[in-house]
Amino acid sequence: MTTELPLAGRVAVVTGASRGIGYAVAKALAGAGAHVVATARTQGGLEELDDEIRAAGGSATLAPFAIDDFDAIDRLGAALYQRFGKLDVLVANAGQLGPLTPLGHVEPKEWDKTVAVNLTANWRLIRSLDPLLRASDAGRAVFLTSGVVHKDRAYWGPYAVTKAGVEALARSYAAETRTNTAVRVTLVNPGPLRTAMRARAMPGEDAATLKTPAELAPKIVALCLPSWTETGKLYDFPADSLLAFQPPA
Repeated sequence: MTTELPLAGRVAVVTGASRGIGYAVAKALAGAGAHVVATARTQGGLEELDDEIRAAGGSATLAPFAIDDFDAIDRLGAALYQRFGKLDVLVANAGQLGPLTPLGHVEPKEWDKTVAVNLTANWRLIRSLDPLLRASDAGRAVFLTSGVVHKDRAYWGPYAVTKAGVEALARSYAAETRTNTAVRVTLVNPGPLRTAMRARAMPGEDAATLKTPAELAPKIVALCLPSWTETGKLYDFPADSLLAFQPPA
């Protein structure tokens, strides 16, 4: 006797899926039965992901594009509508660290790029995919944030500001979909994980002391299940707790 996978027959979009958190979450969603639409800039990383998903018996569609290619986000929504008519899961993971420097030293081009990748792209995802999430009987949207939003950390301005914007964006979307829709929205603070971004930010840190994206991935999958009913809250992975407002400083 076989048990049906909890996301069987459901469609999930994961951004930034070619490595790190996005890669691990895409694999875990596919392992739970979802058909994963994986987006990222890096074609090679997406192909490796596809190989792993298929080897494990799952299925995926690859959509290689830069997350700040906003026309591509619009095309993604149109393609999903034509193929599936709905979207059950969005994991908005793609992001960049941006410059670690005093605010007065940030180059305008670097600021604009960080805002485009970390914040505007997430709004464009909502703009493109909201009708598809509403068409699902249990649309789930997960946005990745950071504990740095709630700390006074010098030199992290562009990253902290854009992640603060993501938190406001996700909460606004949760408020708009709280009633009369089946969409549920959750923020996730992954904390320090063994990723390439973390290594760039903290080059002297012993990566062996950090948890891995693979440890976080099942927690995110749980937030994407039809049985998940909370909305507008933040899941703090370091504390393994669901918070109504913000993670501890």
